[in-house]
Amino acid sequence: MTPYAPTDDILFALKLAAREEEMASGSFQDLTDGFAEQTILEAEKFAKTQLLPLNKIGDQIGARFNAGVVTTAPGWKEAYEKWKDGGWNGLSAEAEYGGSALPILLNAACTEIWNSANMAFALCPLLSHGAIEALSAHASAELKNIYLPHIISGAWPATMNLTEPQAGTDLALLRTRAERSEKGSYRIYGQKIYITYGEHDLSENIIHLVLARLPDAPAGTRGISLFLAPKFLADDAGGFTRRNDIRCVGLEHKLGIHGSPTCTMSFGDTQGATAYLIGEENNGLACMFTMMNNARLSVGIQGVALAERATQIALAYALERKQGRALGAKATSSIIDHPDVMRMLLTMASLTSAARSICFETAASLDRASREKDPIKAKAAFERASLLTPIAKAFSSDIANETTSLGVQIFGGMGYIEETGAAQLMRDARICAIYEGANGVQAIDLTMRKILLSEGIILENELDRKSHV
Repeated sequence: MTPYAPTDDILFALKLAAREEEMASGSFQDLTDGFAEQTILEAEKFAKTQLLPLNKIGDQIGARFNAGVVTTAPGWKEAYEKWKDGGWNGLSAEAEYGGSALPILLNAACTEIWNSANMAFALCPLLSHGAIEALSAHASAELKNIYLPHIISGAWPATMNLTEPQAGTDLALLRTRAERSEKGSYRIYGQKIYITYGEHDLSENIIHLVLARLPDAPAGTRGISLFLAPKFLADDAGGFTRRNDIRCVGLEHKLGIHGSPTCTMSFGDTQGATAYLIGEENNGLACMFTMMNNARLSVGIQGVALAERATQIALAYALERKQGRALGAKATSSIIDHPDVMRMLLTMASLTSAARSICFETAASLDRASREKDPIKAKAAFERASLLTPIAKAFSSDIANETTSLGVQIFGGMGYIEETGAAQLMRDARICAIYEGANGVQAIDLTMRKILLSEGIILENELDRKSHV
């Protein structure tokens, strides 16, 4: 069975999150006159023709490493060129630097479609989207002018370098160091692990966002700074041809998302990796959280995408597969007629729809925070988005694990082998509850930061809003 984009369900959830009155004369006017529908259909076409055919290839062959060079699976590079040419990378990025400035909500809908077709491929632009937000919010005008147009176009994909062997969730243990250098730049020394698309052959340059600590920095997370370190630096003629002191030293062999290179990166093996400060010294974690929150919502959407695909293929199999006799049947029945199978399918479908709604509501709130002209309403929208983000990430990734597992159960023995694709979905889904802040961390973020620090006011406002819907 060939999965399809559930465009009617996606459009229903999108319009519900955008609200009719705001599509008529508010924050989402650019989604009217069939524009949202057409964009989603084009995203579906790209997913079907370019991404889906590469999904199994990426899983079976994966990314390969040889002497510092990372090669993506066959067809990956060609598909990425078409991705750039289609303008998909800058869908919601600001127009000043080459983006289309469309709602984050529309990008969320398209992101679901792309991840459902090929999550390992879609991980590359996912990180670029987060970097765009971080640079737009915190970088100097000079850095924006140099790097944002290239990242937005997709020519220079970006990465997020946080994790170290001894420092995962607890970034206070971070050891990568930065030293001040000439002309306002810095030198970075250290190692980062689990870096998604840290090295690859999809582009001529890669832009690394790196957390590091200056020698005179305060202890703990208060002493972390955020830097931009490109794979290639500008030469005397202004072209980016001079290799920076950054290299990939290996790839991880993973349970899932085999097509996505997960790299160990070494910074400053010789003279130090040249880097540029984003924001202020010792305020890097706050800057990085702009990128992380974007990524957390995107991971939630990954969960929706995998759950949707698992539901689709399980339903198709349940309609076709005949085993046993359902109650009252005189002949062998399709397994969908058995109550337990129907229970599992209904559970999968309902959880997927709920997760999609939560993610789209989060995306719509982010749009209102940036598009609403009334500062009070904009602040309320931002607070709502902040409250919903850990819920969107944790709930959607949890249900991805549940639905893909139920999908394997419906396939039975055919689900446990790789032929049907059900096993790959289950393997790919497992990471969603781990990266970009494990789901237990999302619970702490929700209760100890979003609820407690606001003395429960933001949660109260959300509950009050729901009571009037």
